[in-house]
Amino acid sequence: MELNSLKPKKGARHAKKRVGRGPGSGHGKTSSRGEKGQKSRSGYKSKPGFEGGQMPLQRRLPKRGFTNIFKKEHAVVNVADLERFDSGATVDEGALRTAGLIKGRNDGIKILGDGNLTKKLTVQATKFSASARRQIEAAGGSCQEIE
Repeated sequence: MELNSLKPKKGARHAKKRVGRGPGSGHGKTSSRGEKGQKSRSGYKSKPGFEGGQMPLQRRLPKRGFTNIFKKEHAVVNVADLERFDSGATVDEGALRTAGLIKGRNDGIKILGDGNLTKKLTVQATKFSASARRQIEAAGGSCQEIE
């Protein structure tokens, strides 16, 4: 057996529908498009959601919800992630970015208390959770809130 002799199983492949090839083909005359109407014409194209001029579903349904345009998105860093820094280091946004802990744009950094911290660090962030502040100060470090 060779690759050029492989064929699909009998009945697995259907012949392509050849439209507009005369009455004997079964797809002649109107080429399976029916009589008249927009869909029978050449160049017909429909937009997604178009319902033939009827008010589309996405416009019939009522609007719901609210998006606060003033919402602040904080980058989240856990206390366990700060373990990678050397003892006595100052951890700020620049240090966190070079370590790959935060990426992209954000409105500040929030330190959360998930995990354990054993090193003395000076951490500068926009916000601290109560448990994160406890852990950093228990390890001998300090928390500095910046704007």
